[in-house]
Amino acid sequence: MGKRDDLIAQYADDLKNKCGMTPDMDLLTKVTIGCGPAIYNADASTVAGSQPSELETVKDNFLIKKLGLKDGPELMDAINSVIETYGKSERNKYRAVIYYMLTKRFGKESVYS
Repeated sequence: MGKRDDLIAQYADDLKNKCGMTPDMDLLTKVTIGCGPAIYNADASTVAGSQPSELETVKDNFLIKKLGLKDGPELMDAINSVIETYGKSERNKYRAVIYYMLTKRFGKESVYS
């Protein structure tokens, strides 16, 4: 197993144990690959859930540009809800896990097919 496979296994573990959901491994793999080299960078691989600028970046670059959603208050509500599910006190909120949960939340799995 390569480094990416190890990370995907870690993300799946977070989804199961911290978020209480059974991950769709095929989708999780595609979302992880979609994150590109950011998953290997300690800072870029996580989302700072308490920084408004970071949440805006997730909204603009992922929800609007990648998933093709229209901007509106429900986008930030969804991001906050996903961070709540992950656990606000959780130090490492992995970008791939957040993106996976947002993809599922908006039913946008087709973006990765």
